[in-house]
Amino acid sequence: MFVKGLKLLPRLSVSAPQRNCVSKMSGAVQPLCPKFISLEDRGSITKTDNSNSSAFRVVSYNILAQVYVKSSLFPHSPSPCLKWKARSQSILTVLNSLDADFLCIQELDEYDTFYKGKMESQGYSSIYIQRSGQKRDGCGIFYKPNSAELMLEELIQYNDLVKSVEDETECGNKPSDPVDIENRKATSIGLPQKDDLNDRGDPNDPRVRLKRDCVGIMAAFKLNGPHHLVIVANTHIYWDPEWADVKLAQVKYLLQRLSQFKAMVSNKFNCTPSVIVAGDFNSTPEDTVYQYLVSRSSSTISPTDSDEERPMPLCSLHAFIGGEPPFTNCTPDFTGTLDYIFFSDSGSLKPISFLELPGPESPDVVGGLPNYDHPSDHLPIGADFEVIRP
Repeated sequence: MFVKGLKLLPRLSVSAPQRNCVSKMSGAVQPLCPKFISLEDRGSITKTDNSNSSAFRVVSYNILAQVYVKSSLFPHSPSPCLKWKARSQSILTVLNSLDADFLCIQELDEYDTFYKGKMESQGYSSIYIQRSGQKRDGCGIFYKPNSAELMLEELIQYNDLVKSVEDETECGNKPSDPVDIENRKATSIGLPQKDDLNDRGDPNDPRVRLKRDCVGIMAAFKLNGPHHLVIVANTHIYWDPEWADVKLAQVKYLLQRLSQFKAMVSNKFNCTPSVIVAGDFNSTPEDTVYQYLVSRSSSTISPTDSDEERPMPLCSLHAFIGGEPPFTNCTPDFTGTLDYIFFSDSGSLKPISFLELPGPESPDVVGGLPNYDHPSDHLPIGADFEVIRP
């Protein structure tokens, strides 16, 4: 979902043609299916279905959970685009067209009743975690068993942060005061209420503040071609821009868990796995969350932090290939970049292609998403990675 309180991109005049072909079947309007662009020649490439290939494809996509889709929240979207039957089929069309080895999906609802079976029929297996409390969406990783074998998996509940605060209290240590941030209501611009803060208690109590029901999932896979181990993590960080302290706490916990998981995988399989972290981080490149993720020397790190507490070195896919895109989330109220794929800065992976994204002048994004061309308010991002053999 989109967020408020962030800098908006100017809406430029429209002159650019549509960038992808639109197929029409039985008279039904089909979504645009983005293509992958080679970094070597910036031309279109097709991923080969070769089990001996050292390349694999990763896509991250917030598909906009149907539970959050209401015409009152998306008045700019054509009504037919918001209906479950149309949206679900459009999302499936896009997912299948991407031909990814790993699909990291956020806001995934109707998992057991729809997506799990539909994706299995397309050759995918999957792992999934639903959000805590009464939330009906979650994070899932769909993967192709003929491309990679699932070795280990772990679930991440960011509500576990509450226990760390309670433990500090029990030990007689006063928990640090939360950042004093005004709690502005999402309804001011018509945002869906993903959690009702009034029913949670005092938002200045860190035990209340940290209980946002957000989740993540990570798994170790053995690639069938180069027999290399790669850890793929998928997450959806809390949305409210006024709660930057909560977002940062979640990301710190994510990297802490990821470091522990990587150490366990390394010891168990006697290897050095690569790491890919994908998701909707609900943070722009200027935000502290992004800076923490990409820099070991971030200003958010205390000089007293031990090496174990410092984030593992990660590189943003788009920053690596030339810069973050102008947006991955597009609505009339907010247009900006919130979605990222990070990979371990260890020299074992090299991006060789990236998924095409529209620019501000593309007619398929004018007026905001979702629409007939894009079934979600977010855009999918992705890349082909090549395993660098030592």
